[in-house]
Amino acid sequence: MHIHILGICGTFMGSLAQLAAASGHRVTGSDADVYPPMSDQLQAAGIALIEGYDPAQLQPAPDLVVIGNALSRGNPCVEAVLERGLNYTSGPQWLGDHLLPGRWVLAVAGTHGKTTTASLLAWILEAAGLAPGFLIGGVPGNFGVSARLGASSFFVVEADEYDTAFFDKRSKFVHYRPRTLVLNNLEYDHADIFPDLAAIQTQFHHLIRTVPASGRILWPAADAALTQVLERGCWSETETTGAGGRWQAQLHTAAGTDFAVTLDGAPLGEVKWTLTGAHNVANALAAIAAARHAGVPPAVACEALGGFRGVKRRLECLFDAGGIRVYDDFAHHPTAIATTLEGLRRQVGDATIVAILEPRSNTMKLGVHRDQLGAAVVCADRALWYRPAGLDWSLDAALAGAANSSVVDDIDVLLDQVAQVAAPAHLVIMSNGGFQGFQRRLVARLARRVGAAS
Repeated sequence: MHIHILGICGTFMGSLAQLAAASGHRVTGSDADVYPPMSDQLQAAGIALIEGYDPAQLQPAPDLVVIGNALSRGNPCVEAVLERGLNYTSGPQWLGDHLLPGRWVLAVAGTHGKTTTASLLAWILEAAGLAPGFLIGGVPGNFGVSARLGASSFFVVEADEYDTAFFDKRSKFVHYRPRTLVLNNLEYDHADIFPDLAAIQTQFHHLIRTVPASGRILWPAADAALTQVLERGCWSETETTGAGGRWQAQLHTAAGTDFAVTLDGAPLGEVKWTLTGAHNVANALAAIAAARHAGVPPAVACEALGGFRGVKRRLECLFDAGGIRVYDDFAHHPTAIATTLEGLRRQVGDATIVAILEPRSNTMKLGVHRDQLGAAVVCADRALWYRPAGLDWSLDAALAGAANSSVVDDIDVLLDQVAQVAAPAHLVIMSNGGFQGFQRRLVARLARRVGAAS
């Protein structure tokens, strides 16, 4: 079958394309901007790419057009698909209809930590010899790819609550039908498509309805928003984690690099790893509990996490020389920003932390979380905020009470300021986008500085 994917360079759609090609389909695709690293992965998989949305790419007509959720009415290819009556579907629908049936799906949902928890879970299953397939919204260091078919019935999927497509406004995750479901947490996000938290809770309720009675749902007992969702109806086994839950972690280090795991008070194993922060301990606890449902003994899961190599863009260290460390992190919600910086603070003690932030997500641009921004960076000694285009509210006013924060309008000025930070220091770049290549440019500047001083 010839499958043509519109919006192929997004993390989800690019991963889906690789899975489709590995399944034996001829896959082509297009995007407004064909850019690495996804373009490199796709070309390595033998997938032909087209830049732009000229309808000529649909001639001769493919057997199926998969339309990404970034595309909407008015796009030339979308209009051509509808006008010509071509066969089309969404990415989540295709995954749910063609790759997931008959598989044991382990889905990870929630506002924060989905990518890390899904990566942890996939690695635990891999280390236990279960050879899972997976589709994750990031690149786990242990695998080097964001998706693979796997060699068993187990399949780990990052289950996003964002909408499916312009023609299907349900959340992506309703298409996955998991047997094991991890619910990490739930906060208000995606203000561009959800009017309030209650609307997101309804989508999570729909997800819970798809889990079979013999399935299992793992969730943090102290999360009030998830508690409300489960009170609306639950037809599956449940296990709780964290404060007040059955699964507990006893920290042996403040940074969370060494902790014991218990279930109903009984010791099951100990994790010694390189990740830091209470949020990652919570992610690990959920992954261990989910893997147990798939048959992996917790002691085996705990040992496996000692070999976990992290995830790209999740506090990923890009540079370490001359007393300067540079990290790249995907955090873009105030809670994620705060927990990431808190985890780093616990790890580095009194060392200088400088956060460099780009509030570019749709929710950020709408100003929904602006009153929380100053508090989100309290663990940083200094926070430099880049003002992106399209911000119709005052970033300066939102940060007026944050003495450690300042706003910069020019990316080159920002680069100059950060490159001049005195060593020793930890520089954390936080954005859910490309940040105009800021990470790469900063590393190059620092490398030259270190080289000149040696």
